[in-house]
Formats: sequence, C-alpha cells, structure tokens
Amino acid sequence: MSKKRILVVEDEENMRLLIKEELEESGYDVDEAKNGEEALKMFREKEYDLVTIDIEMPGMNGLEVAGKIREIKKDAKIIILTAYSHYKNDLASWAANAYVVKTSDLTELKDTISKLINS
Repeated sequence: MSKKRILVVEDEENMRLLIKEELEESGYDVDEAKNGEEALKMFREKEYDLVTIDIEMPGMNGLEVAGKIREIKKDAKIIILTAYSHYKNDLASWAANAYVVKTSDLTELKDTISKLINS
C-alpha cells in the first residue's frame, strides 16, 4: 500500500518544517508549499489525499486557496490550520472539511488527518 500524500501550505518556515517532520514520522508522504500560488501549482501537478492550509499568508490567504482547490477537485480533503480561532465563523472556512487551531502540539491535527484520510 502506498503512503498517503499530504500537501502542507504554510508560510512560516519553522511551523511548516515541524508539521512536515511530524507527519512524515506518522507515515505520510509530505510536500510543502510556502504560499497559495505554489500550493495551487503543486495541487494541479500531483494527487494529494489531503491538504492542510494556513489562513494568514502573504498574497492569497488560506480561505482563497481552499476555495480554489475545491474548484480543481470538488471532493478534496482540506484542513484549515490556523492560530486564529475567529476564522471558524467565516463562511469561506466552510470550504474545508475540518478546522484546527495551530499549536506546537500537533496531536489534534494528526488525529483529524487520520479521521479524514481513512474515511
């Protein structure tokens, strides 16, 4: 069985590397994008089982990226991963399957990924 592939979209390098490392340790194949444009290019070129997207990024924000990913692949599995819980009430966040508030403990993120990817 091939590894599940995840695209991590995060502009903050330290957080992006932490997420990548943790998910790889959990057995996932992980690609990373530092902004929305890069993420959309990668998403068009490869198949991903799931995408995690930060909201606060320069240029295109994560909610816009999630919407564009939905246009490319209607049934894409998307997790909004942000430090700001107030976005949960934004209608645009409904494009995501799940909403996880970012912390250095990635247990909730990994549990959410596992539930979505195996459903």
